[in-house]
Amino acid sequence: MTGDYSATTRGIRVSVRSFYLADQSNPDERKFVWAYRIRIENTGQETVQLLRRTWEITDATGHTLRVEGPGVVGEQPVLDPGESFEYTSGTPLETASGFMVGRYHMVVTETGENFDVAIPAFSLDSPHQDSRLH
Repeated sequence: MTGDYSATTRGIRVSVRSFYLADQSNPDERKFVWAYRIRIENTGQETVQLLRRTWEITDATGHTLRVEGPGVVGEQPVLDPGESFEYTSGTPLETASGFMVGRYHMVVTETGENFDVAIPAFSLDSPHQDSRLH
């Protein structure tokens, strides 16, 4: 496991933990795979729904892939105050390290107001990364 990362936007706390999946990776073929576990917690006073997500996934060479889509893991969870939603997903890279950052696009169910929630940047580290300082 790498570090724990969290950020709060408008009462919505997003916490992330990432894990290198050695059993699904093949460094000789430049295939490195990570899982990440995300917890979205509504610490605010409004009921909200997660409608869409936007990710930017950057590998060690600086190549960034932008991924957008509805919901997360096929769901668009509604979170009342005090509720949380957790899910696990993953990403492959062709390099031994990288990072991800993103946004959840939410709506306040009572008013229809849209707002974005920051997903904190988190690192994707493997035992195969080059540890030399440049």
